[in-house]
Amino acid sequence: MNFQQLRSVREAVRRGFNLTEVAHTLHTSQPGVSRQIRELEEELGIELFVRAGKRLTGLTEPGGHVLPIIERMLLESSNLRQAGQEFVARQSGLLSVAATHSQARYALPVAVQEFRGRFPEVKLHLHQGSPKQIAQMLLDGDADVGIATEALADYAQLVALPCYRWTHSVIVPPGHALLDGPLTLEALARHPLITYDNGFTGRNRIDHAFEAQGLAPHIVLTAMDADVIKTYVQLGMGVGIVAGIAYEAERDTQLRALDAGPLFGINHTKLAVRRGSYLRGYVHAFIESFAPTLTREVVEQALASESGEG
Repeated sequence: MNFQQLRSVREAVRRGFNLTEVAHTLHTSQPGVSRQIRELEEELGIELFVRAGKRLTGLTEPGGHVLPIIERMLLESSNLRQAGQEFVARQSGLLSVAATHSQARYALPVAVQEFRGRFPEVKLHLHQGSPKQIAQMLLDGDADVGIATEALADYAQLVALPCYRWTHSVIVPPGHALLDGPLTLEALARHPLITYDNGFTGRNRIDHAFEAQGLAPHIVLTAMDADVIKTYVQLGMGVGIVAGIAYEAERDTQLRALDAGPLFGINHTKLAVRRGSYLRGYVHAFIESFAPTLTREVVEQALASESGEG
């Protein structure tokens, strides 16, 4: 048994049983992947995959039981390497952070700048995606830290910890009628609205608030990106609803903002790491820089707990 065999099995599942993609991911040949899987099956005495001819079509029942063990073995192998590097090169390495656009654009810059100043030898990779994509990057080991408001707490394999609370803002051009107040859901529903795509930046809270009042808002445009929303508000296409952190009075001089917290409630952004992962010292330093309440002790206690959320 060797790690290449284990990786071949894991990637076969991750790549939808497409051995061509597995071979590309592992930098080997398709026959090589097939051989690695067969050799492991022979050693274990079970078939891990259902086959149609030479194609893999799914996991067998034994394969479904074995896969989590393979995942743990590969995770511990990665942890072992990380632990070794912690003592060999404390101030160098790679930190991969996955975040939604709103977090990357508005919440992370100060922490990233501070981190680069403290750890100039650490390469920092910043990935952007939807909350579900961020969760998958964490599960696949492509990100060390994930930051989003939605989805991260839905996975038992992740530890999701609250970072900070925020509310939405309604943004309009100067002189707009909504600025005369009071701001209500009924008043908003009388205007075309521009806000986030489903599953992004508290969109569910927006929808639920209108539904609870029996209102059907006229949403004319949605986007993942608050900057896109602000652009179309400036063009006069509608009233924007964005995360409060996305409005910057010094930069958004052609817009005005109204606090929509009383309408849509409080949102909680979470920071997640994969359960069972070994976090190097500089990863803890980044986490605490972004969310000072998430000290190393707090994060390690959460990683050691049995629940999926700290």
